[in-house]
Amino acid sequence: MKRKGSAVWTGDLKSGAGTMSVGSGFVKNAPYVFAARFESAVGTNPEELIATAHAGCFSMAFSGELGKAGFTAESIETTTIVTLDFVDGKPTVTESFLKMTAKVPGITPDKFQEVAEAAKIGCPISRLLNAKITLDAKLA
Repeated sequence: MKRKGSAVWTGDLKSGAGTMSVGSGFVKNAPYVFAARFESAVGTNPEELIATAHAGCFSMAFSGELGKAGFTAESIETTTIVTLDFVDGKPTVTESFLKMTAKVPGITPDKFQEVAEAAKIGCPISRLLNAKITLDAKLA
């Protein structure tokens, strides 16, 4: 039995039905608040919680890696789809798909991909998951 959950993270407050996960960070040296909305809007289940955590954590890691490289994002949007399967009777995340689009003035496409890969590796949630993590990162 496989189940999938997804969450969308953006750099500005995103509202909608369902459960919200709220955090904060910096874009363009200004504080912001984000909220990840569970797309199913049917309550809280493990794959949605993990998708939300991974989307937010990856986006924060990406912002941090950009800062190290001397760049600042104007906007970041990450959608995460998590596949939860039952392995030996235990719920286990087997895959996480990160789809991120960011507007980063002055960055080259190659440097952008390098920073995105570093964020994927450095993201604490990525390191916690024993899962296949796929990243699709694009410049806006």
